[in-house]
Amino acid sequence: MSAQQKLEPTATGHWRVHGTPLDESQLLETQRAFDSVAADYDGPRGNNELIQRMRLTLWDTVHSAMSPGSRLLDLGCGTGLDALEFARRGYQVTATDWSPQMIERTHARAVDAGLASRVTARHLGVQQLDQLDGEFDAAYSNFGPLNCAPDLREVARQCARLVRPGGKLVFSVIGRICPWEVMHYSLRGRFRRAGVRATRGATAVGMNRHTIWTYYYLPREFYRAFADDFALDGYRALSLFMPPPYLVDYYRRRQRWCEKLGRLDDRMGAWPMLRDMGDHFLIVMQRR
Repeated sequence: MSAQQKLEPTATGHWRVHGTPLDESQLLETQRAFDSVAADYDGPRGNNELIQRMRLTLWDTVHSAMSPGSRLLDLGCGTGLDALEFARRGYQVTATDWSPQMIERTHARAVDAGLASRVTARHLGVQQLDQLDGEFDAAYSNFGPLNCAPDLREVARQCARLVRPGGKLVFSVIGRICPWEVMHYSLRGRFRRAGVRATRGATAVGMNRHTIWTYYYLPREFYRAFADDFALDGYRALSLFMPPPYLVDYYRRRQRWCEKLGRLDDRMGAWPMLRDMGDHFLIVMQRR
């Protein structure tokens, strides 16, 4: 940790960083965390029913914005589920991730599916986009890789360099206000845990006995980093009325009721004020 940073413990056992962006050791902690779950991240751990529902929303949004044949850049591809879906739909995808184990899974999956000619897997973190060349019609990111970006404005600058004028950004980002999370932990008396997303700066989040360094955003906070080069097309809440993916057991016990809540998500998730809440938000921008 650099001398300019102040590491401060929170009451929830998380750690908060103020000052300069994350240093190399913290980035490597995040990398090791995702390496540790790469073997089964596309199974029940990382692709349950609620995640699949959110994933489909991003797929449909990208598909409606960009015609097949377009060149897509995947930021934080994980095990390649999104990249392969777009390849099947006729897109050319460059898939990047900070976890080498995730990239190995993406490459192997593309080869096994006969889609290696349409999916190029690159071991690059979102903080390393200056090492990437080419011009893309759109970039997308699903389930919060950009929440781990140590310098979001630098990501925005690199996206402006890589995405052609008129091209799109479609990002699924972990939001700051999640009513389900506040309710879930408050009802259990865990009030400080209920408010962890209110943290300013980076928060250490545990996963598989490792640490992921995470920033939480309101949509307007997130967009501010991109506003110089990208116009805002719009954004919507994901899993606002539906429970967040980590409450999948609740969903399975009350599936019929939760599906009704899901229809409210579909109908009202883009409404003003409501769209600022939810487990994630889906934001769409266009390169000026």
